[in-house]
Amino acid sequence: MKRIGDYRRLLGVNHTTELKELKTVYRNFMKEYHPDKYTGSESLQLEAQEKSKSIIEAYHFLVSINPETQKQFIQEYTLTTTSAIILDFQHKGLTLKINFSDGSIYEYFNVPKSIYIKLINVDSQGRFARRHIYNSFLYRNITKSTSV
Repeated sequence: MKRIGDYRRLLGVNHTTELKELKTVYRNFMKEYHPDKYTGSESLQLEAQEKSKSIIEAYHFLVSINPETQKQFIQEYTLTTTSAIILDFQHKGLTLKINFSDGSIYEYFNVPKSIYIKLINVDSQGRFARRHIYNSFLYRNITKSTSV
């Protein structure tokens, strides 16, 4: 996905970067581009503010798709994908967003339109998603689930 590549380029990391290293890179960038560092020039301060927003967004996104993060929350993900019902889903570009009955929302990346069309047309969307989506595509949790 383009967004993942853009965020990795912005921070100068790759798909094998561990969370600890990602955090170090993030902190170093924030030290360099923190708006308070540029109090003498309003234009430089605004530029640093925009750059720091981009860095923060990239960091949080990359943390959410990192294998270490996904491993940490695999039980929650498994519970959601095996017991919660799909309430709604949307496909935009190559991103599939699925809303579950437990309040969780997950984004799946690089999902071809053909998979989305099949998801629309199957009798059991949950069964299809368990077989062809949940463990086949890179994902991230957009919202935390709430107790049912």
